[in-house]
Amino acid sequence: MRRAATLIVLALATAIAAASCGSDDLEARDLTLPEAVGQMLLFGFPGTEVEPAVAELLDEVRPGGLILYDYDVRSGGTQPRNIVSPAQLEALTASLQEHSEIPLLIAVDAEGGLVNRLKQKYGFTVVVPSAADMGAGDPESTSEIATALAEQLRSVGINWNLAPVVDVDVNPDSPAIGALGRAFSADPAQVVEHASAFSDAHLDHDVVPTLKHFPGHGSAVGDTHLGVTDVTDSFVSDVELAPYQMLFEQGYAGAVMTNHVVNRRLDPAALPATLSAAIVTDLLRNDLGYDGVVISDDMGMGAIVEQFTLEQAAVRAVNAGVDVVLIANQTHDDEADNVRRVREAILAAVESGEIPEERIYESVQRILALKQQYGLLD
Repeated sequence: MRRAATLIVLALATAIAAASCGSDDLEARDLTLPEAVGQMLLFGFPGTEVEPAVAELLDEVRPGGLILYDYDVRSGGTQPRNIVSPAQLEALTASLQEHSEIPLLIAVDAEGGLVNRLKQKYGFTVVVPSAADMGAGDPESTSEIATALAEQLRSVGINWNLAPVVDVDVNPDSPAIGALGRAFSADPAQVVEHASAFSDAHLDHDVVPTLKHFPGHGSAVGDTHLGVTDVTDSFVSDVELAPYQMLFEQGYAGAVMTNHVVNRRLDPAALPATLSAAIVTDLLRNDLGYDGVVISDDMGMGAIVEQFTLEQAAVRAVNAGVDVVLIANQTHDDEADNVRRVREAILAAVESGEIPEERIYESVQRILALKQQYGLLD
């Protein structure tokens, strides 16, 4: 019943957004094109409170969302990034929301195991095992863990979890997935059982879940964080796409994150998946029938920056069908400038005709529908 009701809400939200939005404006929110592009950006920033420079950036860009981290990469962990305690995090998210006219999607990576920003050492009480450990148990246990996690996330103002991972454990030694215990199982059906339990628990507590990393990273012998990763010869299509197909058929109503792998069987142009219309639009949307929000993996990862500038990558991602461009800002200097450059590049591409204007508003409609579905918009 919960899934059926969710699908009805999502359909209504999309219809409302579509009815109130033309191809060149969003009447319901009176969004200008720059404001609409802002809704497509989700970025990271330094600080455990809203510093003046961050407030200025929020007022200028009006982003759709922000991503928070505990570990600050550029300082090597000598400085905190955004998270030091539950009380501090709750105050930070409240302050961020106060700086936005349109409620923000505030995201973290809280998969469990090695990838969880809300650690016990900061005072958070929910222990989340790795996906591998959860997958070795029963889905009911995964549901209980995910319920406690979603309650904790919501209590501190987090409304978007970039989890669960639905990469199938094709290669147990895959450096970014299997070797880190980030996959539920080598069996797609078991992946689906646990991912469904994890996602439903988030849905029940108005926290957006995110299936990742489409179209599949589980076979990779490389790590897209570090550089170009080609899975053409290792990708097992029927296995790695199966979790998405099954979850969509069950009525999944969260977001999907793309990855940056190269798969020449899916895209002969050998573009990273995030930048590939053949993968995002043709495969994910048209073949698999997914019409929800698509978010990119971090555009600052090695698989992207080895070949493209941030501006080039963002424009290609939008044209590929990505709705939300993620700029983690963990490895780049001039963080605010990165965000401004990406925003201006997308706007310039619209002005030149490289990106059709209606393409922007398709994404904004999905983003607003997601915010409405998860209780952020009336």
